[in-house]
Amino acid sequence: MEAAPPVESPWGRHAYLWRIRLRVWRRNLADFLAALREHPLALAGGIVILLYVLAALFAPYITAHDPVRGNLRLRLDPPAWYSDGNWAYPLGTDAQGRDLLTRIIFGARVSLAVGILSVGISAGVGTFLGAITGYYRGRLDEIISRFADLLLAFPYLIFAIGVMAFLGSGFTNLILALTFKGWVEFFRLVRGEMLSEKTQEYVEAARVTGQGDATIIVREILPNIIHSVFVLGTLRMGYMIIMEASLSFLGLGIPPHIPAWGSMVAAGRDYLLVAWWVSTFPGLAILLLVLSINVFGEGLRDILDPRLKIEG
Repeated sequence: MEAAPPVESPWGRHAYLWRIRLRVWRRNLADFLAALREHPLALAGGIVILLYVLAALFAPYITAHDPVRGNLRLRLDPPAWYSDGNWAYPLGTDAQGRDLLTRIIFGARVSLAVGILSVGISAGVGTFLGAITGYYRGRLDEIISRFADLLLAFPYLIFAIGVMAFLGSGFTNLILALTFKGWVEFFRLVRGEMLSEKTQEYVEAARVTGQGDATIIVREILPNIIHSVFVLGTLRMGYMIIMEASLSFLGLGIPPHIPAWGSMVAAGRDYLLVAWWVSTFPGLAILLLVLSINVFGEGLRDILDPRLKIEG
């Protein structure tokens, strides 16, 4: 057993504590991976997500083609397995002679960035507001709750279309449009969990020991409900990717010159009968990623939610 550092050495104490934390993190990661192996569908979904992330990160090293510039002499070339196809363009080309596989790989960057940023910002705002209002209640809780109910009255896509029509297309405006309403689900989840947890005995014990409200919220309650936020965030990420693709399909999301799956599907609508691959392969990329995220999120819920383990 590792001996504790001497009391007179503050740096030694910090190093010792970090070693203990690292050991705990490693053990938790090992336990999580062991539990994930018991959910083969979730494991498969996680592997697919990892492949998408790696493809997005190393896109310039995977393909040598330019995702923006094309060659009209290669316009609407079929996939490589066709008799007149070319293995240099394995999934064919679009109406401007651009390699479809290259644009799909670079399009993964947009979809993953939108999903991660929109969910991250929504989770941060919703968790903060839900924790404050659920713990303190009062007039602020009533105002924010009524505003959240008002936002829920609008269909998400219609609301996002209205915001994008007002702000204009672009990556930053797209993130703003998605997060303007996306925080509501996290707010309602954290608020409900906070209302339940703040009456538990461990919170009363923390008050008796003299801990302040901020310490109780951050160190006592949030660690017990953060798993629910992670699960919801994973599931909402797939929805945000669908929203981005829908807005780009309508011409209100990512600008057309930037590779995005939604705009790629829209660009191939006029060629479905003569070049089906222009719309089909980006659509399949959306389907596979969102399906993998949802399957992984369901498995994550089973692993991280202790109430489901107790019920099981």
